[in-house]
Amino acid sequence: MRLALFDLDHTLIPFDSGMAWLRFLASHERLPPETADVYLDRCRGYVEGQVDVRALQRALLLPLREVARADLDAWLAEFAVDLPASLPAAARALVDRHRDDGDLCCLVTATPRFIAERYAAAFGIDEVLASEALADSHGRLTGDIAGQPCVGEHKLTRVRDWLRLQDLSLDGLERSWFYSDSSGDLPLLRAVSVPVAVRPDPRLRELAEREGWAVRMLDGPAA
Repeated sequence: MRLALFDLDHTLIPFDSGMAWLRFLASHERLPPETADVYLDRCRGYVEGQVDVRALQRALLLPLREVARADLDAWLAEFAVDLPASLPAAARALVDRHRDDGDLCCLVTATPRFIAERYAAAFGIDEVLASEALADSHGRLTGDIAGQPCVGEHKLTRVRDWLRLQDLSLDGLERSWFYSDSSGDLPLLRAVSVPVAVRPDPRLRELAEREGWAVRMLDGPAA
């Protein structure tokens, strides 16, 4: 069996999926325009190491805490309609190649599941490992994440736990790929047989060049 794992933000897509979601909501006057600006500020702080991932995700989730679940689901359905047009053709071709070769494909991302699943569907990826947004008894988001966010070493743990449920392990696979832009994903990149740096950050690029890992850009027009 062969397994292809994909990060989402700045890997399969050259932008932040959470930002795209907030801008969609603001454009339809469902959130104030400044909501995206606050999130962008947290993104910058996260990249600079001044904001932790939970604070980043709260900036994405808290603005939705008063939204009824039925409304949220309807907005997500609208959001998903135009997603295929925003996906780079090269990224779609990469996923298609793995799927056509019979490889099991899985999206592994820090993005909350309710957003990540829409992108996975647009790419034709059935399996998703993502951060899990907490909801109350009525299905409304609380603004927090359940358990550990799907980042860093927790990505590797989530992949191993998911494979274990299928009586599989990374070491026992014929071949495994992980595509990522971030040096924060090194635990999982080092665990697969074929690590691939996509639009890598400076640290990951330096490491990839030193280790002889493939570097891909996945640029090109949207599909």
